[in-house]
Amino acid sequence: MAQTSTTPRHFLTLPDLTADELHRVVARSAVLKRMWRQGQVYEPLKGRTLAMIFELSSTRTRVSFEAGMHQLGGHALFLNPSDLHLGRGEPVEDTARVLSEMVDAIMIRTFDHDMVASFAAAASVPVINGMTGRFHPCQLLADIQTFVEYRGDVAGKTVAFVGDGHNMCNSYVRAAGLFGFQLRVATPRGHQPDQGILPAANVELADSPAQAVAGADLVVTDVWSSMGHEGEEADRRAAFNGYQVTPTLMDHAKPGALFMHCLPAHRGEEVSAEMLDDPRSVAWVEAGNRLHSQKALLEFLLLHGR
Repeated sequence: MAQTSTTPRHFLTLPDLTADELHRVVARSAVLKRMWRQGQVYEPLKGRTLAMIFELSSTRTRVSFEAGMHQLGGHALFLNPSDLHLGRGEPVEDTARVLSEMVDAIMIRTFDHDMVASFAAAASVPVINGMTGRFHPCQLLADIQTFVEYRGDVAGKTVAFVGDGHNMCNSYVRAAGLFGFQLRVATPRGHQPDQGILPAANVELADSPAQAVAGADLVVTDVWSSMGHEGEEADRRAAFNGYQVTPTLMDHAKPGALFMHCLPAHRGEEVSAEMLDDPRSVAWVEAGNRLHSQKALLEFLLLHGR
């Protein structure tokens, strides 16, 4: 049944959890992944329902949340805009109140971050940001889990973000202080991270991709044209000329450095085709870890986040 007796914990941006809680979720992700690989049946969310609202299309977000809820013994209910009155005659706050009476948690993937914040403020069950145009915190959980899996604690390491200062970059800015790594960001002029979150602890803006990547332990990129940038693709390709992550650029990083991309990738734009399949790339494991990190997040919010 829906949980309405106490104030819920939401996950709209990384700081909605404390640094200690984020570390706990990442550590738990690794445990749940090991249990899954060993074929252990673990169903702490039996009888629970997650409503998933998708105003933006998705592969990894939908499959990971839906499969994750199933593996935890619960049920995921997929809702697209045509299924709802959300923002079309019914205020988002009213939709939040109605769904809170019927489900145990709600995940929303939409461009408008303010809408998700308004929805969460009215909801009496946990609300999860499955991605907005401003932040993508669930992806950061998977990224940190992947780095820890390959290289250990990310604290004290150097991360380079090369490309568009959009939602992924904004989330890396937030993550730097919480997880204790140094972040160098290389973006073209006019495409820097959200100025509302800068300056930030452990974050510096680099003058070039090579400067950002030099000696880095992890190199990250994202597409140059995200949802919401429709019609800007040609201009953006011109603006981001020289910001493609290639094996040659990766050679400036520390030996043993990893490459990550949240996917989907536009091979030949933000990442060269050979870089995505380079031995230093862990993008496929990173994508798979969305399943385990989100299972850990759901377990935390529904069972331990009160």
